[in-house]
Amino acid sequence: MNSPFYRGIQHGCGLLCVLLLASPATFAQSQSTLVTPGEQPEIASKIDRLTKSLEQTQVELAESRTEIQQLRATLQEVLTRMNAIAPRSAEEAAQSGSDTGTPQASSAQSQAEEAHGKPAQISQDDWDILNARIEEQRQTKVESGSKFRVKLSGIALFNAFGNFGQVDAADLPSIATPHNPDYSGGTVGASVRQSIIGLSGVGPVLFGARTSADLQMDFFGGLPSGYSATSSGLAEVRLARIRFDWKNTSAVAGMDYPFFSPNLPTTYMSVAVPGFASAGNLWTWTPTIRVEQRFSGGLWPLKIEVGLLDPSSTTGYAANSNVRIPSPTESSRQPTYAVRFSASTKSEDNPAVIGVSGVYSPQRFLGNYEVAGWAATLDWKIPLFPRTQLMGEFFTGRGLDGFGGVPLSPLRPVNPAYYAAVTAPELANLGVIGGWSQFKIKVNARNEFNIAAGTGGRNSSGLREAALSNSFLASVPARNQMLFANYIFRPRSDLLFSAEYRRLRTYEITGSPNSAGQIGLAVGFLF
Repeated sequence: MNSPFYRGIQHGCGLLCVLLLASPATFAQSQSTLVTPGEQPEIASKIDRLTKSLEQTQVELAESRTEIQQLRATLQEVLTRMNAIAPRSAEEAAQSGSDTGTPQASSAQSQAEEAHGKPAQISQDDWDILNARIEEQRQTKVESGSKFRVKLSGIALFNAFGNFGQVDAADLPSIATPHNPDYSGGTVGASVRQSIIGLSGVGPVLFGARTSADLQMDFFGGLPSGYSATSSGLAEVRLARIRFDWKNTSAVAGMDYPFFSPNLPTTYMSVAVPGFASAGNLWTWTPTIRVEQRFSGGLWPLKIEVGLLDPSSTTGYAANSNVRIPSPTESSRQPTYAVRFSASTKSEDNPAVIGVSGVYSPQRFLGNYEVAGWAATLDWKIPLFPRTQLMGEFFTGRGLDGFGGVPLSPLRPVNPAYYAAVTAPELANLGVIGGWSQFKIKVNARNEFNIAAGTGGRNSSGLREAALSNSFLASVPARNQMLFANYIFRPRSDLLFSAEYRRLRTYEITGSPNSAGQIGLAVGFLF
């Protein structure tokens, strides 16, 4: 800005201002000495016109000065930004020049010199560097349709497994089925269906709340036809929720986990469906609207959550899978109501959390048969010793099949209408009970051990009595037990290996239990 070119412009503007701001009276006095008295009226008229012209020129000059100041400020801002970019660009160019022997090193050196005191110039090289930086940001960041940032995350998960005994699903067994001599006594296989893709977005502040959204999908929504049908899967939505977060209050709407069952077992052999999904874990992701209120202070900060849920239904057997059959809860014209009270310690690394919840789920089945479903739950997460943790949940109630936690029949009803009108209400009227617990040992950031057990089932005597008049209920397991132990190794924050053994034992209404086991290996890359 102090170059001779700019000093010349400033000097010329100053001389022009002096000439233009000369007094009209002085000019008139000098002219009067050179003309006769008869010429003075004509001269006076010219002086008036010249005076008005000078005044207009002064106004235009003032506007020009303002524009010049604005242009200088804009130019100075651009140069400041270029000076801030120059050191980083100089280092990158210097490294590239030293590696490849290109002239970029000398260019980087000149840019570094400018950044240390020499006046910066907007040259073609500067613009090229700036464009390169912008292009780099486009390649390394997720581009959003709005001005707010979006984060891509997920896990590419490979599962290899070997099953001992007969189960309902080879890659992710939930129950052990009766032994059939016509089938193999074990299987081996691999799958990538439990890989997950997620998007997280941050939105504007609305009514004083920070807005955000999450979307997760996996590939466990079914099996396609054709090649690789057994190892690849169809995409399905896991979570899709929108959050509004104030200082002590949050509101969430969307497809979400049951907030009255917040804990999940740690396993990479059961990710698409959480561990103990049919053995004590109320897990089914459900359309939910909930409000959370936090109360700080004291040794145990408190939290209250209240929400409305629309659980799925086991009565949704239809010939056309694209047709959405109303669930018994939807037919009751009321949502499922839930409330949870929890308290936690103030530790940020490994807090202790205890929560109690109540659920009320009115349901109406075909024939206007009504069932008042309900549940009482207890969840906990407690650090017992350094680097150890005990967590889990317990529940009891009835009419909870839509939330999981208990085993279902591995068979499909022959008559879906009869199942919806008779069998489903009988199941909903049976009492259920279950729970699970996990003990975690986190040796360090790389090594972790987990051992967990869970169980879930229905009232056995009630199920046997109902099965006397409904043969399909004889295929519904009365109780299901599961145990797993795993070791997780994380050599890096984005890479993991896990080895796991799990054991299943499923009790039918009569006879001895069915047993099966699985040994699995998981390799995951987190991004």
